[in-house]
Amino acid sequence: MDGVLVDSTEAHYAAWCGLAGEIGVTCSRDIFESTFGMHNRQIIPLWLARELPDEELDRLSRRKEEIYREVAPSSITALPGVRELIDVLARERDFALAVGSSGPRPNIELVLDLLGAADKFAALSTGDEVRHGKPDPEVFLIAARKLGLPPRRCAVIEDAPQGVKAGIAAGAKVVAVTSTKPAEELREAHLVVDALSEIGPDILRRLIESG
Repeated sequence: MDGVLVDSTEAHYAAWCGLAGEIGVTCSRDIFESTFGMHNRQIIPLWLARELPDEELDRLSRRKEEIYREVAPSSITALPGVRELIDVLARERDFALAVGSSGPRPNIELVLDLLGAADKFAALSTGDEVRHGKPDPEVFLIAARKLGLPPRRCAVIEDAPQGVKAGIAAGAKVVAVTSTKPAEELREAHLVVDALSEIGPDILRRLIESG
């Protein structure tokens, strides 16, 4: 979702900085950029440089996402070509769409509502459901299962190296879009594009069928 459907980088950074201000720690841009796309349970111990009990992890994670949802409606924007790609794939009988994201379900529902695309997705796989964040493939395996498809019949669209690794580990084909990272950091993907306007149903079919 983040970095593929919408540019939410600054909204997430603002949320982390808001949380940092509340608990009296420094908000590091370097740590933020190196962990973007990972699960909060992975990010927070790196950010605070210490292990935390599960209760504290959950509390800090919930608060960060509350702040994110406060700032997101006025700061996130749809990425180029996203609405068009969603619309054309949703009209194709042989495609089904899912979101596989480390974010909690309320974040995903908020973004899909802002895009006017909530009815176009058959399944949501969220950070609330996974025990292991990317690059573990769990989030994409759950998405494939909810779609009723084996991962080899799926294409994952990602923007971050951790997500590319997770899609490959799931057994899916992976398209990487250079919305947040340069192409050289995404070279493990089966296909790298600069915008979603560069792909469509025919390209995705050929990619999935390529074995």
